[in-house]
Amino acid sequence: MKAREDVLDWSLATLATTLRQKEISPVEVTQKLLKRIEHINPLLNAYITVTAEAALESATRAEADILAGNWKGPLHGIPVGLKDIIFTRNMRTTMGSALFRQFVPDYDAAVVEKLKQAGAIIIGKLNTHEFAYGPTGDRSCFGAVRNPHNISKMSGGSSSGSAAAVAAGLCYGALGTDTGGSIRNPSSMCGIVGLKPTCGRISTYGVFPLSKTLDHVGPMTRTVLDNALMFRVLKGYDPRDPRSVKHDDTDIADAEDFTRRLQGGISGGIVGIPTSFYFENIESEVEDKVNQAITIMNGLGAEIRPVDIPHIREISLAQQMVIKCEAFAVHKETVRKNPEKYDDEVKERLMTGATPPAYEYIQALEMRQTAIAEFANVLNAVDVIATPTIPVLPPDIGQREITIGGRKEHVRTSLTRLTGPTNLNGFPSISLPCGVSATGLPVGIQLIAKPFDEAKLYRFAYALEQEIAARGLMNMVSSPAES
Repeated sequence: MKAREDVLDWSLATLATTLRQKEISPVEVTQKLLKRIEHINPLLNAYITVTAEAALESATRAEADILAGNWKGPLHGIPVGLKDIIFTRNMRTTMGSALFRQFVPDYDAAVVEKLKQAGAIIIGKLNTHEFAYGPTGDRSCFGAVRNPHNISKMSGGSSSGSAAAVAAGLCYGALGTDTGGSIRNPSSMCGIVGLKPTCGRISTYGVFPLSKTLDHVGPMTRTVLDNALMFRVLKGYDPRDPRSVKHDDTDIADAEDFTRRLQGGISGGIVGIPTSFYFENIESEVEDKVNQAITIMNGLGAEIRPVDIPHIREISLAQQMVIKCEAFAVHKETVRKNPEKYDDEVKERLMTGATPPAYEYIQALEMRQTAIAEFANVLNAVDVIATPTIPVLPPDIGQREITIGGRKEHVRTSLTRLTGPTNLNGFPSISLPCGVSATGLPVGIQLIAKPFDEAKLYRFAYALEQEIAARGLMNMVSSPAES
């Protein structure tokens, strides 16, 4: 087995093929990656814990298995990172909080079990907005995560370290969680691909909860194909998760790996463009890049059709009500007993969930059925819905107010208002990069599909990704992480 100098810049899929062909060693790849983390992580602050010794032991086992002909699949021997609210047996899991700075679980989350069974190498635990309760990624007891494309900018959150690590080549894929956009938002800001799957399709067992009816776990990768390969391993029913859903994939042709029809193109498909809410109050560069991506899909043979989601504003507000009430329910006792151990901003936000009357929470839950019905009605007529992922370019670290067209908005509202609706209804949503601003910051487009239709979501995303790459629309300026 031999090492390649540029191996850390490869996609997960490319590395998987080369590992299977025994042309490269997972040990040497892991060694190179650990050196890169040592060099770059102090700049970005993406990792909280790096498990070098355990990772090298896993890499040694993977190399022996592969050389013996016991290849387990495309994640075998691949180094990946985990958001630090995902429990790992005998490995520190902090939630980005002083309360859990030295907490070590005695069991693995379901997704960690699946990654280990697939032969993946856990390289470490990734920084997170404290308790995953924030979209900025700059409120953790371990410090802010910095954007690889401009270290003065936010990485997004709450899966901040996951996005920054993938974008900077500090792992080949990562797991994040998404309750109001916490996978898609940082994926957009860091220029990577992030999937919030159908609710219940990936187990949340062993993941510290934020909102027990809104939480999702999903993969974050450099490419659409890489994302599909990770999703294949992660999905599946788990009786330990009350929201886990049994779904029979056997009659779906591409269900076995979500890549079988990836290159099938989108000619004859229909892309729905919302006529309200999603394209309102967004920065001009974001609007331009997303519209350019929509035009590209049209050029690939997809029909572009305007669609209406009548109660979208109420749906958005309902998601916000549910998350604050359920987050407070999780933290009620702890935040009152140990208020000094919470970040002030996170604590202030948590306490807003103590005051709403019960009927407002119940009404918000009832709005979920409206959200399901109205999105389903649209998606009965179109294949996917396309929107911006977030309405702005990455703000500065610490920035808390955004002005768009003379209108001021809290940064938290801005970063979650376009992603929150599909947390409420549980529909699968993916963010992929669709362009770069004049200052070298990535822009993301969000695609939404019917429940359990991730294969179609990947197909549309892949077609768009490939055409964007062919046109050179994601050519980035040199980033601090590359220096």
